[in-house]
Amino acid sequence: MVSLPIEDDLPIENADVGALLAEVTRAATSYLEALDGLPARDRGAEVAAARFTGALPEQGLGAVEALERLLGDGAEAATRSAGPRFLHFVTGGSTPAALAADWFTSVLDNNAFHPARSPLGTHLETLTLGWLRELFDLPPGWGGAITSGATMANVTALAAARQWWGERHGVDIAASGLSGLPPLPVLSGGFVHASVGKALATLGVGSASIRVHSRDGTGRVDLAGVERALRELDGAPAVVVATAAEVNTGRFDPIAELARLAHDHGAWLHVDGAFGLFARVSPANRRLTEGIELADSVISDGHKWLNVPYDCGFAFVADPRLLPATFGMGAPYLSPGSGRTEPMVTSPEMSRRARAIAIWATLAAYGRDGYRALVERHVNLARRLADQIAAAADFQLLEPPVLNVVCFRYAPPGVPEHRLDELNRQLGDAVLADGRIYFGTTIYDGKVAFRPTIANWRTAERDVDLVLPVAGELAAGLLGRLGAG
Repeated sequence: MVSLPIEDDLPIENADVGALLAEVTRAATSYLEALDGLPARDRGAEVAAARFTGALPEQGLGAVEALERLLGDGAEAATRSAGPRFLHFVTGGSTPAALAADWFTSVLDNNAFHPARSPLGTHLETLTLGWLRELFDLPPGWGGAITSGATMANVTALAAARQWWGERHGVDIAASGLSGLPPLPVLSGGFVHASVGKALATLGVGSASIRVHSRDGTGRVDLAGVERALRELDGAPAVVVATAAEVNTGRFDPIAELARLAHDHGAWLHVDGAFGLFARVSPANRRLTEGIELADSVISDGHKWLNVPYDCGFAFVADPRLLPATFGMGAPYLSPGSGRTEPMVTSPEMSRRARAIAIWATLAAYGRDGYRALVERHVNLARRLADQIAAAADFQLLEPPVLNVVCFRYAPPGVPEHRLDELNRQLGDAVLADGRIYFGTTIYDGKVAFRPTIANWRTAERDVDLVLPVAGELAAGLLGRLGAG
């Protein structure tokens, strides 16, 4: 074989990385210092985003010019979801400790799937999963994995449930697949998050396999219906899905009752606690989560109430053996690990950002008391907003807040019921386009409604106090155009 000469010049410019990072630091510091007073989105965000266009350049701009474009047009185009007025979806910000640790994570650029690749990332994953079990008061000995978010956490936990279900039929699904097995029964209350359906679709179980049992239009679980369905299975294994804080109102399924039914009938109980699991951190709200310790699997999100950067989630399984049974793998180039269960065999991903570094940093910095105070502050802010809505003539509180979600709609006197959905839909569009405070619409009990959710450590009274004045101002402009004034 003939060796070809290699030019000394690097194909990528050897820019002054220190100068580039210093520029980012200056821009980031300025952004964060102003963030508390900024709208959640600039009105020209789409225009700024559209400035990123054109064909792939043959000759690059260079690192300095590319970075300048990002720090200019890019900052204008992005939503300020890290800020206190972004109440859309259930979005936390990033605590100072988590943000700084995440920058350090990017600098290290470790793949935290194996200790030979990242001794720090794999060790901290083991440590922080233990800390999270303590934070949520889950039983010792449960297995866990850090994932990219609640969707992959649901995939992880439900894959373990599927493996358990296969073993009940005498089949190792990880090795042999689903062929020849009957459909896996999945039972739920009236609300099940879309990510659960997506996980079941990904796992070959099918999103349509979920059998919903609801006793009213708001999604309250029909316990008698769940019990009847389990009895009809006559002991055949099944999965029951409970929700700890559904996204429209923050309401919890009766988890302890569902755990009793599941275990009486030999079923697996999975709890989707994407943000509701954090209620266990607060003695004032812990009662909502009674029974979670009896579950077979539980998931939650880190980029919600833990306030670490996107993306982060975690899955916990009561029988830790099932995670390596489901995700175990090996290859000749992978040396044995340290003797403990490695992340590469306890989760779906081999290429894994070292997310545990930011988790460790924020838990080490603020501790259990910091997160208890954070949860209780946000619950109180939700109640403050709910009280304002209940006292307003033009707004209707659809359900008292259970946790940190406030469900309401605009319902001014004199506007007929059949006009309210369209009015609220247009108001939702106007709120998002306006950007001063940011929350969108949902459907609750057949009605178009709003569900601002408070999960960001920065959010204060001054921020939630903007919700009704901004919505009322924008709604006044809509009434005339709709002919409803």
